[in-house]
Amino acid sequence: MQFGHFDDEAREYVITTPHTPYPWINYLGAQDFFGLVSHTGGGYSFYRDAKLRRLTRYRYNNVPVDDGGRYFSINDGGDVWSPGYRPYKTELDSFETRHGMGYTRITGARNGLEASVLLFVPVDVNAEVHRVEVTNTSDAPKSFSLFSFLEFNLWNAEDDQTNYQRNLSIGEVEVVDGAIYHKTEYRERRDHYAVYGVNAPIAGFDTDRDTYLGFGNGFDEAAVPHAGKAGNSIASGWYPIASHQLEVELAPGESKAFTFVLGYLENPRDDKWEAPGVIRKDGARELLARFATDEQTLEEFARLNAYWDGLLGSYTVESGHEKLDRMVNIWNQYQCMVTYNMSRSASFFETGMGRGMGFRDSSQDLLGFVHLVPERARERIIDIASTQFEDGSAYHQYQPLTKRGNHTLGSGFNDDPLWLILGVAAYVKETGDFAILDEQVPFDNDESKAESLMEHLKRSFDHPLNNTGPHGLPLIGRADWNDCLNLNCFSTEPGESFQTTGNRTGGVAESVFIAGMFAAIGPEYVALARRRGDDAEADRAQAAIDEMKAAVTEHGWDGEWFLRAYDYFGNKVGTHETQDGQIWIEPQGYCIMGGIGVEDGKAVKALDSVRERLNTPHGIVLLNPAYTEYHVELGEVTSYPPGYKENAGIFCHNNPWVIIAETVVGRAEHAWEYWKQIAPAYREEQSEVHRLEPYVYAQMIAGKDAVRHGEAKNSWLTGTASWNFVTVSQYLLGVRPDYDGLVVDPCIGAEVSEFTVRRVVRGATYVITVTNSGGKGASLVVDGTPVEGSLVPYAEPGAVVEVVATV
Repeated sequence: MQFGHFDDEAREYVITTPHTPYPWINYLGAQDFFGLVSHTGGGYSFYRDAKLRRLTRYRYNNVPVDDGGRYFSINDGGDVWSPGYRPYKTELDSFETRHGMGYTRITGARNGLEASVLLFVPVDVNAEVHRVEVTNTSDAPKSFSLFSFLEFNLWNAEDDQTNYQRNLSIGEVEVVDGAIYHKTEYRERRDHYAVYGVNAPIAGFDTDRDTYLGFGNGFDEAAVPHAGKAGNSIASGWYPIASHQLEVELAPGESKAFTFVLGYLENPRDDKWEAPGVIRKDGARELLARFATDEQTLEEFARLNAYWDGLLGSYTVESGHEKLDRMVNIWNQYQCMVTYNMSRSASFFETGMGRGMGFRDSSQDLLGFVHLVPERARERIIDIASTQFEDGSAYHQYQPLTKRGNHTLGSGFNDDPLWLILGVAAYVKETGDFAILDEQVPFDNDESKAESLMEHLKRSFDHPLNNTGPHGLPLIGRADWNDCLNLNCFSTEPGESFQTTGNRTGGVAESVFIAGMFAAIGPEYVALARRRGDDAEADRAQAAIDEMKAAVTEHGWDGEWFLRAYDYFGNKVGTHETQDGQIWIEPQGYCIMGGIGVEDGKAVKALDSVRERLNTPHGIVLLNPAYTEYHVELGEVTSYPPGYKENAGIFCHNNPWVIIAETVVGRAEHAWEYWKQIAPAYREEQSEVHRLEPYVYAQMIAGKDAVRHGEAKNSWLTGTASWNFVTVSQYLLGVRPDYDGLVVDPCIGAEVSEFTVRRVVRGATYVITVTNSGGKGASLVVDGTPVEGSLVPYAEPGAVVEVVATV
């Protein structure tokens, strides 16, 4: 069952009913100001940091779901409704939401009146724009009231929802010339404020929530829209909001448009006031003046569209398979940009209050957006590396506003350091910017401890070597990529954090997965060292990699698949010797990506075990059999019901590692099948089962042991986005940058018999036409000349290189 459809030409997903299985959202903004908006207008806005600079309030896990947001209400002769259907749920004659690249358009119609709300964040503007266009589709004049509404958050989103003894007394606003200014805490420690204005005369306003709603009412019973008359209320403590009332008259067939602007402004600390107690509003006036006319608003919207045209032009494919093309050309890359901006901080599953930017997360996200905004990837690399410690470990998370490590969570996730090497390597391959390796980067943001980025990578590489267990495998620490495999936690108290609690010390818990990572990522460090002329370091590193691969071969093989780990006591995890959790997905992918078992047949045997034990029509589960009892020595993974999350759920993040592993051994058909199982466009027709957005990846799909197998959770912000784009673009379609040229090595099912990839890298354009038979190992002709191997050397900027590949 579908609840909408793709419009590929417009790069939009069109939702045709408000009654989706869950709120289907979009993201607004690409630089510093961001918004989340659902298909019915729910969501919230913030500047840079979803916790510390939250502009509007949102209630997670609310009943009913998705209450609150940006509401535009129409009182048409006593008939009250909203184009987004919510909050009134008044039945509409028509409804449509179009989620596009950085914008959403919600359109509803009732009784001869159509209202369309376009929401977007302009390029390089710290504001959210709401363009409301109303049209009289009847043959009689229309006269009605239009009300805006949003609820201000008191800046710190966590404090806003907890510290009521203070917060219910501090709300302050100003209203000047129809613009509503939110200035809570401005007269003390804050030098920022918000404004919500409109480019038309207003008939009234409200800034006090109790006046607007009426005490005891929900949003659907809001007193002001139902009365058709604003209260002109001024908030004094309690709950500050912003609402405008406009009186609109339309002749038959006439349309009018109004632009509402929600902006974030800062003033110099020594120049905050234009009069005692009155905010200096110069910046706000300039902002609102940019949207004084409808022509100005539409110009800014056109700039936004041009921005996305430029971004999405660096990798495109034409295959004749519309679902493949739309995922590669539009939605997967778009999601990669969103995860770059958000990491794992702000979605309808992540509150934006608990997590900042992840060291591991952001390093992996680099892989999916480095080709889109390489200059910002460079900045992100420096931010990430600056949270590393001198021993090579790192803060697991940092706050985007301060760029400082999160002390609450701390460090000890022993896979973290290796991801930095992978992210830096991807950046250097894309840009050729080897100079970044000489950039002086602090440890723990202490400039007195700055070393070159290459030194940071050396310490990342050495960290697993300096922390090995009795089998020569890396110690797991608090956890590796799987945050829920907590082999040193031993938690028995409710409420303890599995990730930060360590009730035992001195264990020897080792990770076969990190060993596989070391084998796969370590060669990137070797390559960088060799290109810098440090052959001695490269030789030392290669020897360490060889030794680690030997340790996995000797101690990490279970007979039919790779082990997952050794626990605190030195017992095997992920072995046929146990009743539950016999085989895990992570090492089967990453060990093979590292070349382990490829030559002696272990790789194929492990992948056959994955297919037999882990694969389902909805994707590959994380482990099998699912755990049915809590194992204190294994931690959180065994706390979930069977089939959910890490306990045998389908983690869409690590499915790509198996897909890439299948391309390593040349099994194109298996790789193609696995990719289609979890790609959103291929799941659209079963949206009633999947439940979440059919245009972006979810973190998890319920596994075969779950009550609702195939149901997704936690959409948008997941490393799934970057890894799936890497998988489909670089391994299935087979076009990936390397240090000295572009590798062309497709490995995709024979169903995709021919395709053309257009890839822009280092200023040159490569047009790669592939004829495919479903195997591996392409013969290449470059600009009419046959070449050996799979590497197409980089051309000069501005060049257009024609490549013909036959598989």
